[in-house]
Amino acid sequence: MDLMQLLQGQLSDDLLGQMSNQIGADKQQTAVAANGVFATLLGGLANNASSEGGLASLGAALDRDHDGSILDDLMGMVGGMMQNDQQTSSSALNGSGILGHILGDRQEVAAQQISQNSGLNMSQVMKLMPILAPIVMGVLGRAKNQGGLDMGGLAGILMGSAQNAQSGGFGDLIGSVLGGVLGGGQQQQASGGGLLGNILGGIFGKR
Repeated sequence: MDLMQLLQGQLSDDLLGQMSNQIGADKQQTAVAANGVFATLLGGLANNASSEGGLASLGAALDRDHDGSILDDLMGMVGGMMQNDQQTSSSALNGSGILGHILGDRQEVAAQQISQNSGLNMSQVMKLMPILAPIVMGVLGRAKNQGGLDMGGLAGILMGSAQNAQSGGFGDLIGSVLGGVLGGGQQQQASGGGLLGNILGGIFGKR
């Protein structure tokens, strides 16, 4: 199961058009930026899941708030978030909160790199990231539920998907963004060892 492919599959032409209109951007540039956001968040989630505490927190968040039901009407979700600020009233749609958990206080570092890769300006990327973050959690929650995955299985899929994203054209983005954003990456690699260290070493090894 490749979560990056599942995420890209959510980006219908109509949804891209809606998001592009909301942030005032070209549709193709929005698609490039969206893929960059997806890759960055998958890498961040894989890094978080490399520790026992991070994996437990992720599992609790998925069970509590992210069952994947938001994927049934993404057009409505995106429209509601932009028009009614619903992300502040629902944990499942709290894009800013999700970004905070995954990227910490270095979200602007990620946005700057995605801006350079996509051609969108920083303001447009910062508007796009909270819209896409709930989609990432929704896809992850649905994959966990439909696949009957325990947390170990979910962690393996996250790490494999992040590795695939790296080898599939997002390597420079993941390495440069997460190398700066997730300062604890190398320490977590050291404690993870074995397969975990080999996988995350390629993703978070750049500084």
